[in-house]
Amino acid sequence: MSSRSSVLPLSRRQALIGGAGAAASLLLPTALAAQTRLQITEGTVAPMPIALPNFVAGTPSDGEVGAGVAQVITNNLKRSGLFAPIDQAAYIERISNIDVSPQFASWKAINAQALVTGRMTRQSDGRLKAEFRLWDVASGQQLTGQQYFTSPEYWRRIAHIISDQIYERLTGEKGYFDSRVVFIDESGSKERRVKRLALMDQDGANVRYLSRGNDLVLTPRFSPTTQEITYMEFGHGDPRVYLYNIETGQREIVGNFPGMSFAPRFSPDGQRIIMSLQQGGNSNLFVMDLRSRSTTRLTDTPAIDTSPSYSPDGSRICFESDRGGKPQIYVMSASGGGAQRISFGEGNYSTPVWSPRGDYIAFTKQGGGQFSIGIMKPDGSGERLLTSGYHNEGPTFAPNGRVLMFFREPGGSAGPSLYTVDISGRNEQRVPTPGFASDPAWSPLLS
Repeated sequence: MSSRSSVLPLSRRQALIGGAGAAASLLLPTALAAQTRLQITEGTVAPMPIALPNFVAGTPSDGEVGAGVAQVITNNLKRSGLFAPIDQAAYIERISNIDVSPQFASWKAINAQALVTGRMTRQSDGRLKAEFRLWDVASGQQLTGQQYFTSPEYWRRIAHIISDQIYERLTGEKGYFDSRVVFIDESGSKERRVKRLALMDQDGANVRYLSRGNDLVLTPRFSPTTQEITYMEFGHGDPRVYLYNIETGQREIVGNFPGMSFAPRFSPDGQRIIMSLQQGGNSNLFVMDLRSRSTTRLTDTPAIDTSPSYSPDGSRICFESDRGGKPQIYVMSASGGGAQRISFGEGNYSTPVWSPRGDYIAFTKQGGGQFSIGIMKPDGSGERLLTSGYHNEGPTFAPNGRVLMFFREPGGSAGPSLYTVDISGRNEQRVPTPGFASDPAWSPLLS
């Protein structure tokens, strides 16, 4: 494991964490499972009250990490807007042994619907063993339990993985906490802004800088493997599209193209990169096979076609084009051909991105002196604006397709910040970053 990496290497969880075993998981009757399942709809959701005591210290020195894991899980679930963690000061029972059933009457008394108990234990080989159990307070039944082994420095990653387990068991949907965000870190005055490529956990922790800020970097995007990023860099000549390997720090130019290249993005299988190439006064979409480095032209119009994004199955792309007179969103086959316009509202539409679930396309909409972040179905129906302001832009979906991240610029001398919002339009949250931040891209789940 790389000593400079602050999170687990990006391969599958089983290889990393040394094996995850079920800790006496219980299969529940359907009726019971329904009682403890949080129903997510597009309307108002009442957050589920959940109790998250500090994880028990398996050895005396593990108290701090036990409290840290519980705090990260608490923060993740609270930020999702779907859970209401109960203040630990209200707890009646103090959990000291997770192998003994909790006193459920004590947890009912403080209105907890779910309870998480856990333990962190340092092993003789130096690794950490993490165990957790999720309980349905009403029935007194265990809903799930797991154990993991990892190096001590990766305890935050374990907390994110456990958060995903809890989220999935209680909502029926995949979590999104064990993921990363690549973004543009901005510092300095507005006239002399330094922009660096940066990487962080989805909650803003473990920030790592991938470039020094000597050249302008834009539009970073993850590969499906989560190990590579493609981005655009303005050096001393035309912009170039690069591939950057997060683990090795190696980077390479995708290709030297005539004119300027913009908005690169990977195909779902990671084998191709689609981008916009400017030639003269117009730009068209091109796709490059990363193995053969052969390039195929997908559009050939006198318009500006840009910001392409693949559907999750790789069969279609959405993109922005002003071929109708002003920027709108279009959908076409990933191999090219006729394109169907799907946006018809007032204003300009840009930066479309397909949801990992395939059910929505997110976009930026400019009109009436404001920038809005919205979603619509791939056929253009069901358009819904989630948030509006002076300048909002650049939506990117969480791995489960339920949350969007974007950046907002308030105007004046202030710089941009990152925010998340649920696809229902609820629960807008600012994402902590060291300085100004823009152009986020959310990774797939790491595990």
